Amino acid sequence: MRIVMVGPPGAGKGTQAKLLAGRLGVPHISTGDMFRSARAECSPLGKQVSEYLDRGELVPDDLTVAVVKRRLSKTDCASGFVLDGFPRSIVQAEELEKFLTGNRLGLTHVINVQVGERKIVERLTARRSCQRCGAIYNLLTQPPKRPGTCDACGGTLVRRSDDEEETITRRLRVYESETAPLLHFYTERGLLVTVDGDKEPGTVADDIVRFVSRGCVRKD
Repeated sequence: MRIVMVGPPGAGKGTQAKLLAGRLGVPHISTGDMFRSARAECSPLGKQVSEYLDRGELVPDDLTVAVVKRRLSKTDCASGFVLDGFPRSIVQAEELEKFLTGNRLGLTHVINVQVGERKIVERLTARRSCQRCGAIYNLLTQPPKRPGTCDACGGTLVRRSDDEEETITRRLRVYESETAPLLHFYTERGLLVTVDGDKEPGTVADDIVRFVSRGCVRKD
């Protein structure tokens, strides 16, 4: 199965992508992981990615697409994959479609994890990260054993600047304008299914697995 996970920041699509990939036995492929991998390489592509990341800028569409294509061309993706964080725009979606079609393949599902804005703000403002090791906690769903202290290394837990309410609201507006049109793009292709992400992660994962188990939207 070749699956794309979409949804607003804080909807839990990353968590669901990992759970789904594990249950299906296919790679979980996130743009963040791919960029970090490319950055660690000495290849020309990796150096280009590093230049943008080092400046704190978004990696352009053409470069992002090149990184994704290279990852999807690896042998472990032959039996399928779960894409997390890509595509983020219509341009990227069209390039992914061209790449798969060129290899006589197609997506089988696009899973939209839907959560209301109030819940997203509540979730993200409760998120804390360790200053020392980077471990992530959530005061609502995954609190540390000791308030303000990392379970793993004893470091101090802080709220990141991008988890402030004003920043979260701005990120949601960006999602609505740039990424939400993907929902229409994939609806037109008969690939989109929306699941209620306002549940326990395990329950959401069960809902997704039940859907994909009913049969692929596309059989190629």
